[in-house]
Amino acid sequence: MVTGDLNAALVEWVVQYRISEPLKFLFEVRQPGATLRYVSESVMREVVGDRTVDEVITIGRQEIESEALLKMQALTTKYAMGISIDQVQLKNINPPEPVQASFNEVNQAQQEKERLINEARREYNKVIPLAEGEKDQRIREADGYRLKRINEAEGDAARFTALLAEYVKAPEVTRRRIYIETLQDVLPGIGSKIIVDGSTASILPLLTLDRARGDKPRK
Repeated sequence: MVTGDLNAALVEWVVQYRISEPLKFLFEVRQPGATLRYVSESVMREVVGDRTVDEVITIGRQEIESEALLKMQALTTKYAMGISIDQVQLKNINPPEPVQASFNEVNQAQQEKERLINEARREYNKVIPLAEGEKDQRIREADGYRLKRINEAEGDAARFTALLAEYVKAPEVTRRRIYIETLQDVLPGIGSKIIVDGSTASILPLLTLDRARGDKPRK
């Protein structure tokens, strides 16, 4: 048979039927068995001719059987053959023998293609969710850092506003308090502290030179 994509296929099928009206079966149609054979061949050529060779051989078998059964039953009813079609079952569907080896190679290539596609999908499903998770984590970290910076900036602005209000009320007191607080922050980080009178000409007598020689300082 010739398929819809102009390829040839060897199709074998079985038709199961019942004699539902014996009178019609015996007297309305000459040679009902041969007539049924011609009807089934005509219907199967029509149904197979509407599909590609891949559909006929692989995924379209059940659909072909169902459609062929309906069309055969319609024709037998139209010809008053007195029979009821119970089942149409496809048996063997193969390409012609001269091209069967090439067709098998095509099928193997198609199967290999499907295998590679499935492997790629598995790899995709393994990698993409991980990347999506890392992306979401980075976004959450960025949002957290953004909120932290905003809160810090708002806190600094609030402190500055409060300090400005106090400065406006008492500039000298506020200035001194800021100076003292600054010294409290700075002085703990200084190792040695030397406080001298402003009138002192030289601070050399006040330096402890024992540390420069590696000696322990005297108490």
